[in-house]
Amino acid sequence: MLSLPHDRWLLDRARSAIDGVDDGLILLLATRRRLVRLVAWLKSRAGMSGRDPGREQRVHARAQTLAARVGVPDATARTLVDLAIDDACLQQGIVGEGSGLDAGQGRVMVQGSMIPVMPISLAPSTLAPRVWRWMPPPRRVAPLVRAIPSRWQHALLEQAMGRVLAMPLRDGSLDFMKGRRLGIEVSDLGLRWVLTWEDGRLRVIADEPEASVRGSATDLLLLAGRLEDADTLFFQRALVLTGDTELGLTARNLLERLPWEDVPLGLRIALHRGARFARMARDAHRERSG
Repeated sequence: MLSLPHDRWLLDRARSAIDGVDDGLILLLATRRRLVRLVAWLKSRAGMSGRDPGREQRVHARAQTLAARVGVPDATARTLVDLAIDDACLQQGIVGEGSGLDAGQGRVMVQGSMIPVMPISLAPSTLAPRVWRWMPPPRRVAPLVRAIPSRWQHALLEQAMGRVLAMPLRDGSLDFMKGRRLGIEVSDLGLRWVLTWEDGRLRVIADEPEASVRGSATDLLLLAGRLEDADTLFFQRALVLTGDTELGLTARNLLERLPWEDVPLGLRIALHRGARFARMARDAHRERSG
């Protein structure tokens, strides 16, 4: 029995966080259903039909591997994925073909199917904007992102920063960060990391920053992917610098001078494409709400 006001407050906060995760699951399912429609339409254009057992096995294997890594029981993960894929099969009118997954690989609608796959009006020229428009914005998936353990977030960020800043780390350009603390805040995801230079590499630490750069996930991606420059984003107030201005400007100038070709090719492609997709999704959301 909860008798202390603090216990009740903690319970309410925990339940509120669970509600946010539940909302994220529904939004992700809605996005998945639209992607299933796209896959079915593309398969129909290619003249493909029927289930793909190999695809189903790979989907199962991926789910089981991820579940084991994050501590989710295999049976729970399998049930959740089965529900999502059964829904995909129902969307495509796949009935009476046995149990199991389809993952968007089932046969397309034939004459007499219960549910149409995709209206003919969704031509390729108009399909992409409609798909992006229904992608959940970052704030809607924030509870799911924040549910990722901090140590995983820190390890991923340290690895990415180490690859991007490999040259400055070697030539001493990052020496100004020794003993200093620079924060990065992703406003719409509710995330904040504090970086420092330690033992010859950038590390994420649990401390208060001396300076912070704050912006949305999309704007920070646009900066990282070199699709927008820092001056423009700061002028538009899309990025905000707080705290020790000299430290923040020194870090910004270092990033601007960093030769793009020194960043590993795979990471450049990932940052560039991720930034483009994020911008297209944001533009589609603004068009829809406007």
